[in-house]
Amino acid sequence: MHWVRADSSDFGGNLPIARSGHTAVNVGKSKVVVFGGFADRRFLVDISVYDVDNGIWFTPDCSGSGSDGQVGPAPRAFHVAVAIDCHMFIFGGRSGSKRLGDFWMLDTEIWQWSELTSFGDLPSPREFSAASAIGNRKIVMYGGWDGKKWLSDVYILDTISLEWTELSIIGSAPPPRCGHTATMVEKRLLVFGGRGGGGPIMGDLWALKGLIEEENETPGWTQLKLPGQSPSPRCGHTITSGGHYLLVFGGHGTGGWLSRYDIYHNDCIVLDRISVQWKRLSTNNEPPPPRAYHSMTCIGARYILFGGFDGKTTFGDIWWLVPEDDPIARRPLLNPLDISNQSAQDQSAAQSAPQENLQDQSAVLELQKKLGISISSSDAQVNVIAEVNDKELLELSTKFVGEVLPTSDQAVSIQALREHWKTCDPNSIQLRELGALLRDYQRLIINQHRGTSLLNSLPITSNPGQEFHRFFHVKNASQLRMNDVPMLLYEYQRLFSN
Repeated sequence: MHWVRADSSDFGGNLPIARSGHTAVNVGKSKVVVFGGFADRRFLVDISVYDVDNGIWFTPDCSGSGSDGQVGPAPRAFHVAVAIDCHMFIFGGRSGSKRLGDFWMLDTEIWQWSELTSFGDLPSPREFSAASAIGNRKIVMYGGWDGKKWLSDVYILDTISLEWTELSIIGSAPPPRCGHTATMVEKRLLVFGGRGGGGPIMGDLWALKGLIEEENETPGWTQLKLPGQSPSPRCGHTITSGGHYLLVFGGHGTGGWLSRYDIYHNDCIVLDRISVQWKRLSTNNEPPPPRAYHSMTCIGARYILFGGFDGKTTFGDIWWLVPEDDPIARRPLLNPLDISNQSAQDQSAAQSAPQENLQDQSAVLELQKKLGISISSSDAQVNVIAEVNDKELLELSTKFVGEVLPTSDQAVSIQALREHWKTCDPNSIQLRELGALLRDYQRLIINQHRGTSLLNSLPITSNPGQEFHRFFHVKNASQLRMNDVPMLLYEYQRLFSN
């Protein structure tokens, strides 16, 4: 398998912002729905959808009404989400210091939220639980943390009758835990890892039988000890089902009994369902940075990784894990040594430039370096000119205000044009505006960071995959694709508001 960092050529539309503790579920084979999470000390409630067929991210306009009159769920993270047919069900999570116990369904055909009033053995509010679909009707949920204690209960939800049933299990059971995974594999629920009572992080694997009514099995737990290289103890990891493999990625553990610090993982371990053993997944290049509380979904033969947290950084990057014969795997990789050499060439060239351009070129070069943009020597410099010398910008601005203004009032007309771009819809942008819009976007980036330490001030420095400046290296508007326009305008509006 081959890890590849996704870039702007892979997607169109509005990519999700950096986050951790979110959920991402496959709806059918055509959509991946990302919901909620935590970032910048706030809980999120937005939805980002990846349209697999068209390679576009979009944010649907959802309708609905809850018991308190709200359109959809409250912001949250560390909840559970399960997809059945075209519906995404979510339960629980945390918002602020409050553990949640509400239950919602999103119909992804009409993008409508419904708060569901369920009955039966209702589960208590909780976070860091884990759940999985049983066939195309039921959901099983296990464990979690209710703010006071670790849980080991098992609940079954019938999504048609909306009845919860707490499963009565006789015999030995796993220790209570949170931050684990729970995955249905044929007739069994497999639970791996998590943080247990008192705080220890676990690496045990358990199977729960008796979830299929037709089998008439007595519910019971069995601890599995499989051969091979089993994953180290961890929580906040993901287990993704693909073919006859279960793929474990990421999570965090401890550095041993003498260490108080968490260690974050970026290893890949597979549970081979045919040979029934653990195997280390062979990858022929560098994996993504270590992380936990990310999402990993399977799309055909590809896996897509998004977000997460490593104790310091909240990620917004997107990564592909693909077979070696996948076209994405044949994409040229950026060699860090080449970046260093190129930067040295660029800086040398900048030193011979006129003095008045040095500040702009330095900002450009540093941005390109931090963004990790693959550039040739002929393309090294982005042509960012001052607004007073941007004839196309001036012509557009005067036409926009409807009159030719004196030079002293050019700033007024430029600002009016920017206000137009700040609020306009992508469909209303005309082709003749794209060149001026692109250059003004690049100017805003440089002006925002001129005179500051780019290494400390760039939003993408701490979130290397957030890609808010994905069009900074584009030399002219002819290099833009039509599906780039909404994302360019979205980023421009973010820069403008900042």
